[in-house]
Amino acid sequence: MDMQVQEQVDTTQPFAGRVAVVTGSTSGIGLAIARALMRAGADVVINGLGAPAEIEHVRASLETERHQSRVVYNGANLMKGDEAAGLIEETLIGFGRIDILVNNAGIQHVSPIETFPPEKYEAIIALNLSAAWYTTRAAFASMKQTGFGRIINVASAHGLVASPFKSAYVAAKHGIVGLTKTVALEGAEHNVTCNAICPGYVWTPLVENQIADTAKARGITREEVIRDVLLAAQPNKLFAEADELGALTVFLCGPGGRSITGTALPVDGGWTAH
Repeated sequence: MDMQVQEQVDTTQPFAGRVAVVTGSTSGIGLAIARALMRAGADVVINGLGAPAEIEHVRASLETERHQSRVVYNGANLMKGDEAAGLIEETLIGFGRIDILVNNAGIQHVSPIETFPPEKYEAIIALNLSAAWYTTRAAFASMKQTGFGRIINVASAHGLVASPFKSAYVAAKHGIVGLTKTVALEGAEHNVTCNAICPGYVWTPLVENQIADTAKARGITREEVIRDVLLAAQPNKLFAEADELGALTVFLCGPGGRSITGTALPVDGGWTAH
């Protein structure tokens, strides 16, 4: 056990002294997870897309919220394996350690497989699956050496079940679940856990835009889009909130999650219970 950090832990700031990297964290789910980890005391490296001024506003806002934590932005292009690995290597140089890795970055494209653009397939596999492999590979030795590591892969309900016209995304997310199980087995004797969170539809600005676009395209109301299109597969008919995923990440990375590893945890309102 990493006693140097363990001595600093308290119930209000359980991750004081810890360093977390969260990919795809300049907005949406990733930002909520980064904020939750920071509020629990971690220093956080964020990564993602956006205008430089907007990203700096996000970074500064996080750091202002909790002055004790450092928040750093790294602009690595995770479509490229060397840059994904470089994100971790630069974190190790800058902070001297990495304790928590959240692989959240992802993209989507919907198309029948016979007309699915190959370049979209390659991009989805690169960002949704391969990037997580490269970051995990780069972080794993350090986690084993310090005797502490928590890896969270944000998969999807589509890591457990399929939907038509999402062949690349479903393949990548099923791959993430398999990667999660393998890494969990390799880390089990080193206090390095690895789990996948599998959300259904989560309320984000991206989803809000999707509702408006779908309503216009189909000539139906906003409420009909939510009930009959987006949440058709979710029995509770409710969007998850991004903060729920942040809270679950904090739990899995904290003392209560020590024995939880190799799991794929649905946060989907009952979608995969069918």
